[in-house]
Amino acid sequence: MRDFLPFAKPAFDEKELLAVKEVLDSGWITTGPKNTELELCFRHFTGNKQAIAVSSATAALHISLLALGIKEGDEVITPSFTWVSTLNMIELLGAKPVMIDVDRETLMVTPQAIEAAVTLRTKAIIPVHFAGVPVNLPAIYEIGLRYQIPIIEDAAHALGTCYHQQVIGRQGTAIFSFHAIKNITCGEGGMIVTDDEDFAQRVKSLKFHGLQLESASRKQPGRSPHAEVIQPGYKYNLPDINAAIARVQMQKLAMFNQQRQHLAEQYLSLLDDLPLLPLQRPDWLHTHAWHLFIVRVDKSLCGMDRDTFMSKLHERGIGSGLHFRAAHTHAYYRQKYPHLSLPNSEWNSNTVCSLPLFPGMTEENILTVSRVIHDILR
Repeated sequence: MRDFLPFAKPAFDEKELLAVKEVLDSGWITTGPKNTELELCFRHFTGNKQAIAVSSATAALHISLLALGIKEGDEVITPSFTWVSTLNMIELLGAKPVMIDVDRETLMVTPQAIEAAVTLRTKAIIPVHFAGVPVNLPAIYEIGLRYQIPIIEDAAHALGTCYHQQVIGRQGTAIFSFHAIKNITCGEGGMIVTDDEDFAQRVKSLKFHGLQLESASRKQPGRSPHAEVIQPGYKYNLPDINAAIARVQMQKLAMFNQQRQHLAEQYLSLLDDLPLLPLQRPDWLHTHAWHLFIVRVDKSLCGMDRDTFMSKLHERGIGSGLHFRAAHTHAYYRQKYPHLSLPNSEWNSNTVCSLPLFPGMTEENILTVSRVIHDILR
């Protein structure tokens, strides 16, 4: 009997172990020089002006909204078809998440849907790059510029993604994730990149107790013993243990993404004769990071629903994922926004299934998944 094939698995080797050992041996394990190295790495990788490491992408979103001054009564436009932490952070600030529908085939927001949702109370727009593919950035930024509304790109799925020849994170403000299933991981962590210097300074203060940034604390680990709180803040800093792992993972990103692309191409070829519906790719030139390989299981085409399909995969030793259930279908949001109807998000919530995809997979693993799926849908 073969081993269970998980939906995702991090790819570590002795380089990560050595990086952790170096941190442990140094005696400085919390935020320090490895964070500085990781932030510098992201500035070089994206070409953006500032990079701020934090404990998670959710933390990054929280303090980014705070740095923009989002408050009770404000509105923030975002898709419902995303991880629910985005909606949670907006709600917890007392603002209103204006949930919009996505394109049925790409699962990304459109400029038309965003502009239709703009009101005088709109204070931010959060478009989501989905599964490794970029949204239509120029059109969305044009809306933000025309209405003077800040854009925060949710780039949790988009490390290594490019729109045309421009890497995601090059302009404006974007948030990346280092969660365990992402293209690189250090267990938990996130990164904010931005070209807004004032915004960056507010975020840096908010991520660590609201302390005032001083030149001494920028040049050496820790903080000045006389640092003052200039606003209430949070403890969202990233430990150097995590930063050291992420720094090593960044050195492997290009290789990881190439492996993901090769595996995804194998899937597309092997599953082409089945009634499963892969996501469509947008018309604009882009580089796909292949964070996820998603198919839609339509009962009218496949003879079974998505949940049955996933259960049968599990019975045959294959893991899978659900990315995502639209936020407005969760109990809290159903009760608060009972009349909200987003047909494309709802249909995809009932049909999406993420197949195993991670750098450690082999072509034999892909063949096994394909054979099992063919047998299930036979």
